[in-house]
Amino acid sequence: MLNPMPRVHRAMVAAPHYIASAVGSAVLHDGGNAFDASVAVSAVLSVVAPHMTGIGGDAFFLAYDAKTGSCVGYNGSGRSGMQASADRYLHAGLEKIPHRGVESAITVPGMVDAWWNVWTRYGRLPWERLIEPAVRYAEEGFPVSRNLREWIAKDRELIAADPGLRKVYLPGGRLPREGERLVHPELAATLRAVMEGGRSAFYEGPVMSAVTSAIEADGGLLTPDDFRMHAGEWVNPIRVTYRGCEVCQMPPNSQGFSVLMMLNMIETLDLSVYNRLSAEYFHLMVEVVKLAFRERDAFLTDPDFRPIPLDRLLSKEYAAKLMRSIRIHPPQAGQFRSQPTGSDTAYAAVVDEEGNAVSFIQSLYFDFGSAWTAGATGIILQNRGSFFSLDERSPNRLEPRKRTFHTLMPGMVLRGGKPYLLAGAQGGEGQPQTALAILTGVIDYGLTIQEAICLPRWVYGRTWGEDSDALRLESRCGAAIADTLRRWGHRVELVGRYDGVVGTAQGIMIEDGVISGAADPRGDGSVVGW
Repeated sequence: MLNPMPRVHRAMVAAPHYIASAVGSAVLHDGGNAFDASVAVSAVLSVVAPHMTGIGGDAFFLAYDAKTGSCVGYNGSGRSGMQASADRYLHAGLEKIPHRGVESAITVPGMVDAWWNVWTRYGRLPWERLIEPAVRYAEEGFPVSRNLREWIAKDRELIAADPGLRKVYLPGGRLPREGERLVHPELAATLRAVMEGGRSAFYEGPVMSAVTSAIEADGGLLTPDDFRMHAGEWVNPIRVTYRGCEVCQMPPNSQGFSVLMMLNMIETLDLSVYNRLSAEYFHLMVEVVKLAFRERDAFLTDPDFRPIPLDRLLSKEYAAKLMRSIRIHPPQAGQFRSQPTGSDTAYAAVVDEEGNAVSFIQSLYFDFGSAWTAGATGIILQNRGSFFSLDERSPNRLEPRKRTFHTLMPGMVLRGGKPYLLAGAQGGEGQPQTALAILTGVIDYGLTIQEAICLPRWVYGRTWGEDSDALRLESRCGAAIADTLRRWGHRVELVGRYDGVVGTAQGIMIEDGVISGAADPRGDGSVVGW
């Protein structure tokens, strides 16, 4: 039985790990604001959810500043190193960038820079107060969660191959028990250096030196100059209107515009005629997803390298044109083959008493990222750069100092100019699809945030890097719906009742002064509010 959805009036934290939610709550109670709490939550997630995120990865923040009434974003994604190029891999006889190992770790981690910039612009508490919980949990240990143990078991062979991972996550060569205390003294020392030295410790000081020395020793590409040159950036969110709401997303290199395209398309229809748990609903959603992904894959890249026609892609006219190509009467599945993407991500949201709201997401890309630890730092570097293409025709072709096509996309919906819904999810291809499920659930079907997150979900595509391009439905949808969709041309696979393959989501909803929130029962998250 699911816990009742918390409803409060003052503040709330929703995070994918219960320790992170508790840490964010403590920061707010100590006088911090939503920005302080988001940094603290992000930092502790880098310790307690190492299969999903870490300081060797990236982070995106989408924030509403109550003082100015404005919504802003921080793109904390790293660029490829100066030595990284498609020719470098092609000349080595490779057809694609390796998914694991030091050769997959070719983009500078952007997370610490994102923490620092969010804090310096909006934070209230001392920097040390925000990073200290992460240091403490790495140093003193934390209980292994259900989800973490499952991923350690799944990746046991991969973890065993790296000395740094093996030492921490396979203590004594065995799988840790759920609830067993895991300590990570090397990561604790690294986080302490960041706590004491700030951003510069990571990008210019002792942490940078240790990481790049390890990379050089193992034949990797990132250099000290790549770290010194790193800079994330403040950006203006992109947005569309949807049934009286304003839906905000991060601009490219994020894939956030894909869900905005989906909403534009379905706004041309009256969804109330489709039962939320019907074959017709799932068919419509999947066909909209295919069209948006086709456009996304044709254009998404680092906008500093190639223009992206967002005005056209996000226009209502273009959405209506795309919708005319969908076979609804009679239903017929369209053809599209998605790109395989990583999916391991941690999304959280915070709302404070002053009306500030932060929707943020972070990742190592694949589970345990590159599966390569940088020397004795305890840092697992992300393999985000492995998604670059070596094809000269691709907009996402690998070039030096380039940001890759990025799956991270925190979401925020405004109503009357103020935050109404903060939501996001784990899963590469799954993120925009889960966002679509949650947004239609709340806005079109009048569900609570918990009902929208808990309803049976789907995921289309190769979101876990697999070769399968099927439509996966949670078994709660029922065999009859699956059979109907198969008759309409979909390749359907039924998965578990609450299956992690569809990702895990968190959300906060603010309506008539009441704040409600939900953490996905598919994960280890929780909601704290008061």
